[in-house]
Amino acid sequence: MMQRPKAKVCKLASQMLLMLCLCGSAWAQELTVTGKVTVRAGASKAEHADGSDVVVWLVPLDTAAVHREGADHRGESSRFRIVQKQKRFAPHLLVVPVGAAVQFPNLDPFFHNVFSLFDGKRFDLGLYEAGSTRTVRFDRPGVCYIFCNIHPEMSAVVLVLDTPFYGISNASGEIQISGVPPGRYLLKVWYERCLPETLSSLGHEITVSGNSASLGVIHVAASDNLLLVHKNKYGRDYDNPTPSGPLYGQP
Repeated sequence: MMQRPKAKVCKLASQMLLMLCLCGSAWAQELTVTGKVTVRAGASKAEHADGSDVVVWLVPLDTAAVHREGADHRGESSRFRIVQKQKRFAPHLLVVPVGAAVQFPNLDPFFHNVFSLFDGKRFDLGLYEAGSTRTVRFDRPGVCYIFCNIHPEMSAVVLVLDTPFYGISNASGEIQISGVPPGRYLLKVWYERCLPETLSSLGHEITVSGNSASLGVIHVAASDNLLLVHKNKYGRDYDNPTPSGPLYGQP
């Protein structure tokens, strides 16, 4: 009778060891997906030397592609910031997971008024002075175009994703997405100078496996028709408009 509890403990330990081995095997299968983008624009379709700031992400389509919901594969403890300095937002492009809080510190010696009127997240931080900070929580996926209501030359983009599997191209157009489990995914692309219909056409299903961890080459057709003036938070022209700021259609 005394041996039965011991046998049960041994059996339970064996089951736990098996589960740990299976989990370790699944973790080891996570792959680094690579790819390259080329950016072409204008009537000549000439390729840009700078292929940076193209965002590619993977949305899991089946249970094999484990979606680590709510976690960014760059680290859950990441602190996100867009700094206002010398009448510029830095960085210009920021990719965050749904639910992320982004700080907007003002490092200029004058006031700023950060706002966004777009579907990704609508907010108006109002006027705030040098040395102070405002924070926005981005609680829904989407593209947030961000401006200053005082300085029309300032613009930034926050891309909010509901998947941790994404990469941002470097100047050479190279993309790397780490920690991707094998499975089926919907590939999506975003680039600031692309029209929505162009971006939609780039989406397609892919399968990530040990034999296929490359996205190949993604050709992005940019538009030169987006380089116009945007409106202020009231939907009106700025008092001193900047002739070469980016245009984003008002909602």
